[in-house]
Amino acid sequence: QVQLVESGGGLVQPGGSLRLSCAAPGFTFSSAYMSWVRQAPGKGLEWVSDIYSDGSTRTYADSVKGRFTISRDNAKNTLYLQMNSLKSEDTAVYYCAKGVGRVESRPKGQGTQVTVSS
Repeated sequence: QVQLVESGGGLVQPGGSLRLSCAAPGFTFSSAYMSWVRQAPGKGLEWVSDIYSDGSTRTYADSVKGRFTISRDNAKNTLYLQMNSLKSEDTAVYYCAKGVGRVESRPKGQGTQVTVSS
């Protein structure tokens, strides 16, 4: 069973920054296509960003492009999401997810809450 553990969420003011982490023990992380997805209150899952297994290619949703950076450390089995210039509309539970296909179907962790508010 895939185990993913997100951390790093919290309350931040608009314009602030947070760095999310996702620990991924128990499977061959270095071979896995990984992503971040989020779910805002009362809304469905929204894809945020993907990264290839070797980190060579990264893609972003238009809503976060230029503000968020996805990265990974395969030696530490950890995925990251650096979030800058945060906006109130970034408020959501953020999940890391493994693999490809519909975001609803990808294995995910328990999530970490990000709240952007003054």
